[in-house]
Amino acid sequence: AVANPPLSARRSALHTRAILFMVVAAICWSSGGLLVRQLSIVGAWEIVFWRSLFMTLFVVGVLVALHGRGMPRAVRDAGVPGVVAGAFLAGTFFFFIGSLTRTTVANTNILMSVSPFLAALAARWILKEPVPRRTWIAMIVAFAGIVVMFAQTADAGRLTGNLLALGVSCCFAAQVTVLRKFHATVDMLPQVMIAGILSALAAGALAPAFAATPRDLAILAVMGCVQLGTGCLLATAASKHLSATELGLLALLEPILGPIWVWVLMSEHPGAATLAGGSIVLAAVFANQAFGAWRGRASAVI
Repeated sequence: AVANPPLSARRSALHTRAILFMVVAAICWSSGGLLVRQLSIVGAWEIVFWRSLFMTLFVVGVLVALHGRGMPRAVRDAGVPGVVAGAFLAGTFFFFIGSLTRTTVANTNILMSVSPFLAALAARWILKEPVPRRTWIAMIVAFAGIVVMFAQTADAGRLTGNLLALGVSCCFAAQVTVLRKFHATVDMLPQVMIAGILSALAAGALAPAFAATPRDLAILAVMGCVQLGTGCLLATAASKHLSATELGLLALLEPILGPIWVWVLMSEHPGAATLAGGSIVLAAVFANQAFGAWRGRASAVI
């Protein structure tokens, strides 16, 4: 017999869709390093400005399509939680681009891999979200993979770039915590637009001069609309149905895939240790999600 088949089926479908959203979001985000390497401009603040501006315009269009004339009200309803989450998300924009312009793509992505551990700890301490034993095991295995990757590339980049990459992880964990705390009562999609506005204003004030070519602007438009805008909207939607730990683990796909795109399309070889460690991390992520899905189906059947 099946217990509460309609409710359990709906929950399972929403959870599965949220996982798919987060996977696609991570794939979108992972193109960041490749796209930055295509730019002729090297100023981090100008890159942040244009990417944030294009993202803001894209997200405004999505919000109008979703809410119509009620869009301003949806933004107001996000309130203080939306501003706080948006500020943390804007922080990831600055730290990510700042890191990529100061160290290697592999270094940036590897150091961002600590995100799920910080997100899980924040969720456990602040939100009191339980972390299944299988997930702790997955995080330990994933951390081992990160150690393997880091052993080869720790000295390949500059200290400032490496520290900025860690800033991405800290802001990501803080943003996920805010999303998980308030998403049940507040539509948090507007926080993506708020993040874009905050980062565009700050980067515009910091940028010494603007030197983007038409080709640069086209690339930055793709970054703003697809790499950043689509990724952030999907991740925000997914956060309503995934735990902070699940969000963090699935987000690991971004730092794993990022160096691979640069390697395949630009011949920037990540190295054997990076490939080996990345394989370990991916195996841990997929095993955790597969086992969780199996347990969910098993518990639904009596």
